[in-house]
Amino acid sequence: MFMKKFHANILEPSQQQLDDLLEYYQTKQYDDAEKLSVSITEEFPKHQFAWKVLAIVLKQNGRINESLIASQKSVQLDLHDAEARNNLGNTLKELGKLDESEASLRQAIELKPDFAEAHNNLGVTLKAQGKLNEAEVSCRQAIKLKPDYAKAYNHLGVILQKLGRLNEAEASYRQAMKLKPNYAEAHSNLGVILQKLGRLNEAEASYRQAMKLKPDYAEAHSNLLFLYSGFMYESSHYLKKAREYGQQIAKSVVSKYSTWLCVGNTKILRVGMVSGDLKNHPVGYFLEEFLNQLDEFDFELYAYTTQSNEDDLTLRIKPGFTRWKSLVGISDVDAADHIYNDGIHILIDLSGHTAQNRLPIFAWKPAPVQISWLGYFASTGVAEIDYILGDPYVTPTEEANHFSEKIWQLPESYICFTEPEVDIDVVSLPALDKKKVTFGCFNKIARITDPVVRVWSEILHAVPTAVLFLKDKNFEVESIRESFYDRFKVNGIQKDRLILEGQSPRSKYLAAYNRVDIALSPFPYGGGTTSAEGLWMGVPVITMQGNHFLSHLGESIANNTGLSDWIAVDEEDYVAKAIAFSTDLEGLEKLRSRLRAQVLSRPLFDAERFANHFKNALRGMWKRFEERDKSNS
Repeated sequence: MFMKKFHANILEPSQQQLDDLLEYYQTKQYDDAEKLSVSITEEFPKHQFAWKVLAIVLKQNGRINESLIASQKSVQLDLHDAEARNNLGNTLKELGKLDESEASLRQAIELKPDFAEAHNNLGVTLKAQGKLNEAEVSCRQAIKLKPDYAKAYNHLGVILQKLGRLNEAEASYRQAMKLKPNYAEAHSNLGVILQKLGRLNEAEASYRQAMKLKPDYAEAHSNLLFLYSGFMYESSHYLKKAREYGQQIAKSVVSKYSTWLCVGNTKILRVGMVSGDLKNHPVGYFLEEFLNQLDEFDFELYAYTTQSNEDDLTLRIKPGFTRWKSLVGISDVDAADHIYNDGIHILIDLSGHTAQNRLPIFAWKPAPVQISWLGYFASTGVAEIDYILGDPYVTPTEEANHFSEKIWQLPESYICFTEPEVDIDVVSLPALDKKKVTFGCFNKIARITDPVVRVWSEILHAVPTAVLFLKDKNFEVESIRESFYDRFKVNGIQKDRLILEGQSPRSKYLAAYNRVDIALSPFPYGGGTTSAEGLWMGVPVITMQGNHFLSHLGESIANNTGLSDWIAVDEEDYVAKAIAFSTDLEGLEKLRSRLRAQVLSRPLFDAERFANHFKNALRGMWKRFEERDKSNS
């Protein structure tokens, strides 16, 4: 009898151990659950349930690679466990192994066709692969199987948002919140939709509610800061909220780095760039040619990507980096450790408070010098980021109190745009043939606020034959088009004065500028990429003078392309310039015919010139660090 009991204990853990393990997991005592599941798997290595729980708690504790090993083991021990395959698929998705994730999740569904969670998770993986229509089908199947599944409604909302069906996305998020009122992620995602629809006060309320429900929810806090930086900026209020973000993420830092492996080895500076936008994205467009010009300089560039998707631009810019590393599925502390061990001298954040940022990594201070540049237009609020890289226009020294970072100005432009690789000629001024001026704006519709609509309406009243051409993917939705017609109608402008057009592939999008005579930049959130593209297509842009980084962007672009006379000092001047330029068709045609050549010779497009300024800035920052480090030693 003793021997029988002894063998039973060797084969499997006691019921008490299993009960404790389940209780720890269900009550979210993940550290205790991890310790017990490790103990059980060491003593009973073929106990599949313990491996399954270990995989889940390791994932909850941010140890994704270890979770993968445990997930794979749980699947090997029971090939017919649909739940184990679902867990494995989730972990593979977190690690960016999307094809393997899809295969594992489909196997889970094959084993258990009514497994709603697996259908939902498959939808998330398909979304990450860009298979949006298939992703929608999967999430809807999850909802069909489990009508009260709040998470599936939230994920469906994300997919519908990606598909440009904003009204449906809003409804899906609201259903998720109805089913689960304390669902912080759904509140934050709803805020994103409301912001895209221009309902800014509602968006702010949604982000705040998300943060109230989940105080350490860094993504919601970033969303709120992005809203403030673009549409509701007030310098002291913004900086206060940004610093609160920095203080919040600092709470997870056990001990930030204060000495570094790279110090003393400075013949070649290792420069790391952290971004989720190294692809066909404005960040990619501003990096491409500049990276090519850095080859001859004394830098090693390390790319730290925060998402898995790659495209043709990714493939073009990869050779510009010495190393290319993914941070997908790696916790903030482990990512910081990787960067530290790479011996990075200068670490650059290219995201700020935009999507897929990894700002919490910077709070660990894995590099001696850390910079915010390019992908964002305000302070990050992260105390461990030393500098914000700007220029005399976007970061004038008198606005130093807008930032937690120190301003470091490049002498001309803080950005350099890459000439598009498309064969499109600039045509003659459209107004000469049409006998009417076409004003245009291809910016996102959220930037076209009510004050902008009012000012543009004044221009259309003053130039009664003119039309306004707006282009954005959301205009493919009839209700959004109608809402814009109504907004202009309130200001006395009928729909026949408006051209509202949806998205196009980039080559056709650029060619659409051949139908525009004068571009109008919104305010205070004006054009950046769109302005540079329009100028390259021969279309000058009227921009408004601002009072903070983002609202100064148009000034930097105009001054760095020889178009300073297209900067308006206020709304009255903005209208006056639009009227004056639109009545001088001969002058517009002359400018249009030479504008591409003009801008290509100016700082905004001169990659070699910009690369020299950038190199000098990084060397200057490092020299300042060495002097400070020497004085402190």
